[in-house]
Amino acid sequence: MERELTMEFARITEAAALASARWVGMGNKIAADNAAVEAMRAVFDTVHMNGTVVIGEGEMDEAPMLYIGEKLGSGDKPVLDVAVDPLEGTNLVAKGMPGAIAVLAVTERYGLLHAPDMYMNKIAVGPQAAGRIHLDAPVDENLKNIAQALGKRVEDLTVVILDRPRHNELIKQVRACGARIRLITDGDVAPAIACAFEGSGVDVMMGIGGAPEGVLAAAALRCVGGEMQGRLWPEDDEDIERAKKLGVTDINKLLTLDDLVKTDDIFFSATGITEGPLLKGVTFNRGGAVTHTLVMRGKTGTVRFIEARHCFAKKPKYAIKGACEEL
Repeated sequence: MERELTMEFARITEAAALASARWVGMGNKIAADNAAVEAMRAVFDTVHMNGTVVIGEGEMDEAPMLYIGEKLGSGDKPVLDVAVDPLEGTNLVAKGMPGAIAVLAVTERYGLLHAPDMYMNKIAVGPQAAGRIHLDAPVDENLKNIAQALGKRVEDLTVVILDRPRHNELIKQVRACGARIRLITDGDVAPAIACAFEGSGVDVMMGIGGAPEGVLAAAALRCVGGEMQGRLWPEDDEDIERAKKLGVTDINKLLTLDDLVKTDDIFFSATGITEGPLLKGVTFNRGGAVTHTLVMRGKTGTVRFIEARHCFAKKPKYAIKGACEEL
């Protein structure tokens, strides 16, 4: 993939963030998600690529656009696989809470695990602790190894966990080790990525969340040398059948970073919608807005933080659809 695509993908997540940010605190997660989806889809059409959605808004009969199998871009080369979450954290936007992002990952064909829409048990760390974790290891062993790798005490670690009843035992074990916990209500992609950046305040993300979100986070971590391990966590036979349809033959397989993301030829982009540990949220000003975007290229390891100032009067309507009342 050509490096010029970096800015194209940044434009796509910026558009989704701008559109959904108008719905922050409005209590309507569906409208916020629809705005992000429509904006992201419109800008994808302007990119010279032949992309196929492998992780998106659901099956064709469940989503009008950005559905699995949908073609994106102009149809020209390169031929790419695309994973998207136009609004990761719909409830966060609806309630005006921190941590919502618009996110995508793009690889060469067959570069991403086609993760079914189900749960996955995950553990994620940054590059300093890569190689020091195992999903099946006891919690205290993982935390001791992570602390040693980071040059910290276990008591100094911050572990991000989704606040769900299924994590009661995990939370109990982490607390018994003395590590600090940051419970989040939704959106585990952003904190998984934050593990890779010193100063984010996040050292490790653990627990059961969405499998598609796990692949997106793994794409980011692969770009910077971090690590994620996961295992699908089906709730019923329907989940197992869904996984089989996507080519998953061993539902209990330990998925390493190489299983989740099979190539270093990868682009990743995330734009903050509401304030988070790594990215600032969208702020509106007279006639425009400011966005903060993280863009990474796995092939070179380049990481860019982009602060963009948008002038709505000069931008094409497809790029800011829903971002201001005049459009």
